[in-house]
Amino acid sequence: MKYPAVLSFADILPELDSFDTIIDARSESEFALDRIPGAINAPVLDDAQRVQVGTLYKQVGAFEAKKLGAPLVAANIARHIETLWADKPKDWKPLVYCWRGGNRSGSMALILAKIGWPVVQLDGGYKAYRAHVAASLENPPALDFRVVCGTTGSGKSRLLETLHGIGAQVLDLERLAAHRGSVLGHLPDEPQPTQKMFETQVWNTLRHFDPSKPVFVESESKKVGNLRVPEAVMERMRASTCISLSLSRENRVRLLMEDYEHFCANPDALTAQLAHLVQLHGREKIDAWRDLANSGAMPKLVDQLLQEHYDPAYLRSIDRNFVQFPKAEVVELNDIAEGDFVDAARRLHAA
Repeated sequence: MKYPAVLSFADILPELDSFDTIIDARSESEFALDRIPGAINAPVLDDAQRVQVGTLYKQVGAFEAKKLGAPLVAANIARHIETLWADKPKDWKPLVYCWRGGNRSGSMALILAKIGWPVVQLDGGYKAYRAHVAASLENPPALDFRVVCGTTGSGKSRLLETLHGIGAQVLDLERLAAHRGSVLGHLPDEPQPTQKMFETQVWNTLRHFDPSKPVFVESESKKVGNLRVPEAVMERMRASTCISLSLSRENRVRLLMEDYEHFCANPDALTAQLAHLVQLHGREKIDAWRDLANSGAMPKLVDQLLQEHYDPAYLRSIDRNFVQFPKAEVVELNDIAEGDFVDAARRLHAA
């Protein structure tokens, strides 16, 4: 094969995991929004340089813009080679892409190939990759989803983590979305990814599953925080076999106190989130919950939230949205110790 080789994403996909390095030659802000899984950012033009070159292109013309951009591109590529890849052997095989598979990735691929590395350039760039992801999520693989259902605090996320730990296939949408899926689900110091990045992570997780084995997933709503679960994936989930996780309310309160320790330590953050429930429960109720939080009566507050907000909402939605829930296998947890979740996970994984 002659290098740099320019290949379509369809041709690259079967070998995507075999590249030694996936190089995203776009600017740092483009990279932050979404990228091919595992890619590193090595901008051919950084954000400020892109603005500078793009402005000259619009105001003066292509020739002057290229004359300005060429030395910037050359200097950036030289720096990346010196700082990132100087120690790479002759058989180091990188994949390079930019926005549309044009000059940015083409320039880098050409120089890497001239050195002697078997470099591949993605034809159509990130746009071609993104089109593939979007199309794949519109028609996701036919997987045997096992939907873990249960009221808030019943341990669904812990069970998924435990299942993953013992080798089961798990699609953990809340982990991918960096959100616990409720009005109190925002994770401290961990922003949610962009919608495109979330979809990339869902696609990348699904493509690695063995269709002959079950995939465990939580009974999410259509949105996890600010992110939308791909519609076709949600439709498959809602038509799938269900597992009903059961835990006493006393233990659910204990579990939530552990999982939401950051709110226990910062009542102001909790009451700020509870303010979003004013329309559902009225100002008087929200004020009463705020007083419980500020007085340190967290177990009582959590218990009331379960009884008056979360449990009624769950009961209203579960039968309507997950059609096989009435036939769900019931899994009862006696406690919230690690061993209880390991035992439940092993039973489900062996079934």
